[in-house]
Amino acid sequence: MGDKANAHPGAAGRATAADHPASVRNVVLVGHSGSGKTTLVEALALTAGAVNRAGRVEDGTAVSDYDDIEHRQQRSVQLSLVPVEWDGFKINLLDTPGYADFVGELRAGLRAADAALFVVSAADGVDGATRMVWEECAAVGMPRAIVVTHLEAARADFREMTRTCAAAFGADDPDAVLPLYLPLHGAKGPDGHAPVTGLIGLLSQRIFDYASGERKESEPGEDQLPLIEDARDKLIEGIISESEDESLMDRYLSGEELDFKTLVDDLERAVARGIFHPVLAAAPAAEGARQGIGTVELLELITGGFPTPLEHPAPAVTTPGGKARPALTCDPAGPLVAEVVKTASDPYVGRVSLVRVFSGTLRPDETVHVSGHGLADRGHEDHDVDERIGALSSPFGKHQRTLSRCIAGDLACVAKLNRAETGDTLSAKDDPLLMEPWDMPDPLLPLAIQAHSKADEDKLSQGLSRLVAEDPTMRLEQNQDTHQVVLWCLGEAHADVALERLRSRYGVQVDVVSHKVSLRETFAGKSAGRGRHVKQSGGHGQYAICEIEVEPLPGGSGIEFVDKVVGGAVPRQFIPSVEKGVRAQAARGVTAGYPLIDVRITLLDGKAHSVDSSDAAFQTAGALALREAAADARIHLLEPVAEVRVLVGDDHVGSVMSDFSGRRGRVVGTEQAPGGRTLVRAEVPEIEIGRYAVDLRSLSQGTARFSRAYARHEPMPPQLSERIREQAQDVT
Repeated sequence: MGDKANAHPGAAGRATAADHPASVRNVVLVGHSGSGKTTLVEALALTAGAVNRAGRVEDGTAVSDYDDIEHRQQRSVQLSLVPVEWDGFKINLLDTPGYADFVGELRAGLRAADAALFVVSAADGVDGATRMVWEECAAVGMPRAIVVTHLEAARADFREMTRTCAAAFGADDPDAVLPLYLPLHGAKGPDGHAPVTGLIGLLSQRIFDYASGERKESEPGEDQLPLIEDARDKLIEGIISESEDESLMDRYLSGEELDFKTLVDDLERAVARGIFHPVLAAAPAAEGARQGIGTVELLELITGGFPTPLEHPAPAVTTPGGKARPALTCDPAGPLVAEVVKTASDPYVGRVSLVRVFSGTLRPDETVHVSGHGLADRGHEDHDVDERIGALSSPFGKHQRTLSRCIAGDLACVAKLNRAETGDTLSAKDDPLLMEPWDMPDPLLPLAIQAHSKADEDKLSQGLSRLVAEDPTMRLEQNQDTHQVVLWCLGEAHADVALERLRSRYGVQVDVVSHKVSLRETFAGKSAGRGRHVKQSGGHGQYAICEIEVEPLPGGSGIEFVDKVVGGAVPRQFIPSVEKGVRAQAARGVTAGYPLIDVRITLLDGKAHSVDSSDAAFQTAGALALREAAADARIHLLEPVAEVRVLVGDDHVGSVMSDFSGRRGRVVGTEQAPGGRTLVRAEVPEIEIGRYAVDLRSLSQGTARFSRAYARHEPMPPQLSERIREQAQDVT
């Protein structure tokens, strides 16, 4: 590469509609928070002529991170699309948040892209979370390249950073992760630091100097050639070892000088096949400069080495009913199949859907079928509806540039799809289809909320439904046991953004309250109770007496009611009334206000009055009898226990297991997993893992994942249950 030094961008970076999938490149930028992804996107847009020298569009806003929340938090919190043109190609740059709480936005970016650019800071290195995303991309064969940023840092060392990348990303083949360029350093300053002023092309053996503010190409000096000889030899060997042309290695080893074009063509094929991962360098443009260091080289790699949408297999499709359909091809003339990869709300145009078209051509004002399935457990009801497409546009900062169409392989924003949610499939209304969903992380941090005022209460439901429609990594729960509204999030930052969006976008102010777990009560042993409800207050009185016995049952048995009345002591028509009364009281609880479970309640005897007995009287008597039985018995408070599965690096297994002990957990097994990881299985009371999503991230430096599932209810320790009873009495 490096043979396009004078490539010129399209008209001021204007993001016009692509005319063929071969001219489109969809690239997602991946990296930890602070690695410089957004700065790099703006530098690429600047080089392509899409923004001014300040990295801004015409109205002064940034092309990425323009959301008010992002300004306040000083970090990306959502997926951003920045389309630019370079050398006749349309490049869709998908900028993703680097913070772990917004991994859902990252997964959406991976879904929409055909290749990934991993952005690594020379000052910070490679974190565990970035390694995990690399493994995800490797599992599906997604082409990847690496960009080293922050070369201006005092202790930045590009050569050392490339070795770090090879160790982190090239576990199977370190020679598949090699630099294409070396930094060119200027004169050392007073602090002894030599700034990066350009790049040395290893394949082209050319110097690309950015010191003047423009990219200038020249021959290397005699003193520079030895600097690149070893790195160049290793790069060539790495490229041809992955070549489909087996004769290249023999020719190289025999001493033949391989021509530049052959090497570049072979490199581009290896990158597009996802088997070779070049390392490049980038630095922001100097004051007054039009091009950042390495941006031209990156654009050349993207257009020449990254695959077209034609080379990227589309996800599987079925009918909404689940019937398999033939595999899709990226054909603008094929059946329409597109997917909503992001949903946002605009204060002026309403809901805006970012869509990747996998087959066919999407046009404004046509009616499409919208299909969404499989996320009912997260508050997203299955739906199949027909909707009319609004305007098609291409985002640019806060602006939307109108498009006449969006062909297979391209991305566009669609306005006014009122029912479409993130992950939904758009298809022809007379041939509805459903795309296989992408993997989304489970939200495991509960956020219990309540409306701040009556006015907020009226708007809360609609605001929450819109929030979860935009973000499938959130789950909305209306807990019937605790009567709480719970928004399940991925972490604290995710929760903060949810609250901010409720307030700023939907005008809903909420209060965060303590999250409650669904406790239960049960009898520890047999007990008896007598319910006497006798009243006379003019007219018909109330008369009902019943005697019951309560005994515990095995877990999961529920409430069992047994009738053992003899001699008609309780008339047959009132026995269901007694059962109704005890069941109603059981649902309300008998000591701390939690539902009673796993007991057998036996009706033994009672009395009735020919005139004053009634259904209501025997319901009341049944409830009184159960309360009296509870007053004379030892009642266990039961807490839900979760089965927790943690996939963690071997270095952190000890910390995870020790932490479980402090949470009253029991480790029930471990097993080795690929990639130097261990799967730890434990049973832990749910009351102890409310913030585990946050705590585990700290324990494992962000490299562990966990899942949880309800196992059963178990008795709480006496001291803890007593404290909860006291709190319940204080409330009443």
